[in-house]
Amino acid sequence: MPITDWPATERPRERLLARGPASLSDAELLAIFLRTGVSGRSAVDLARDLLSHFGSISALLSASRTEFSKARGLGDAKFCQLQAVLELARRHFAEELRVGPDIASPQAVFRFLQAELDGETQEVFGVLYLDNRHRVLGFERLFFGTIDQAAVHPREVVRAVMRHNAAAVILAHNHPSGVAEPSSADRRITERLRDALNLIDVRLLDHVVVGRPCISMAERGLL
Repeated sequence: MPITDWPATERPRERLLARGPASLSDAELLAIFLRTGVSGRSAVDLARDLLSHFGSISALLSASRTEFSKARGLGDAKFCQLQAVLELARRHFAEELRVGPDIASPQAVFRFLQAELDGETQEVFGVLYLDNRHRVLGFERLFFGTIDQAAVHPREVVRAVMRHNAAAVILAHNHPSGVAEPSSADRRITERLRDALNLIDVRLLDHVVVGRPCISMAERGLL
């Protein structure tokens, strides 16, 4: 049965307008993005097929152009639409960080870093540079590793911090598995970087491990 024949209270668009986007499932949200289904399958059916094919919404959103476009019901046009939506989200979260005289909130930092690093298939280590009032100067990806480790060099981090003239930093890296629990290696490199930054009088505010959800090592008392 096409979605237009469903009861109004069951249609994804009507439910979103009435109850908000959080009330919808991944498949229903994806169906709104897809707009139409394929022969014999509604947009919701197609969305469920796609989530089953890719394994998760994260895997679908981070799929390459080739992987994405060869799936049934998708193509280059939908890939372009999706990439535009993702980039708008990244820019929104980047602007959110800059609201007010300093960082808006820890939650804003998490949302920004998750938009930047979640979905990566390998570990990526980055630095959020801040001035002495904790206003954002920029974010930079510095190191790329295998799926389970990244080689992080304190000397290069210090050099990058000095290049940005930062007074404070927030470190971040992702766990491709989605499980953000800090490892013993994460704790060791955090200690090394904290000590190196102390030598140039730059404060390490946090090291965020990006996953679902993100984990703050500062909140864990690990700095």
